[in-house]
Amino acid sequence: MPLLNTLTTPYAEAFLQVAESRQEVDQVVDQAKQLLKLWGESPELREAMASPVLEVEAKKAALEKLFDGQITPSFLNLLKLLADRNRIGVLDAVLERTLELYREQRKIALATVTSASPLSEEQQAELTKKVQAVAGTDTLEINLQVDPDLIGGFVVTVGSKVIDASLAGQVRRLGLALAKVS
Repeated sequence: MPLLNTLTTPYAEAFLQVAESRQEVDQVVDQAKQLLKLWGESPELREAMASPVLEVEAKKAALEKLFDGQITPSFLNLLKLLADRNRIGVLDAVLERTLELYREQRKIALATVTSASPLSEEQQAELTKKVQAVAGTDTLEINLQVDPDLIGGFVVTVGSKVIDASLAGQVRRLGLALAKVS
């Protein structure tokens, strides 16, 4: 188990247990995804929460002001607990671990689909069917990303499986094949 998981797993497991006992797991999981997105998009928030200059009580007050009414009370308690223990700087890792444990419990496969341009609803639906076959599960969560460097096509990652159907991947494979010939 990686070192960060050793730190984050107890928080994630306890958080899921509390959410389960309050029958708010699905709500908490949705909120965790939203908060992860916000955390990733707001370097100011991350820096403020990780700052040793800002006192714990000030961090907790800021978290309460920002998120009270936006997230469940148990979620807010997790944030305050992390602030109390000077672990709020690893909030993203705790939430990622929470989502991993949730997927494991529900047997949900996570697929990351990176495409050169945004996919239409029709393309997403067709790709979902194909990725479900690769993943071997009916329950699938898809994380869509756009990377123009792929030139065209897409790359799908499900666990340790990678399907590279991008033009950049084809060019790379062609270059490797040509290097072997010469």
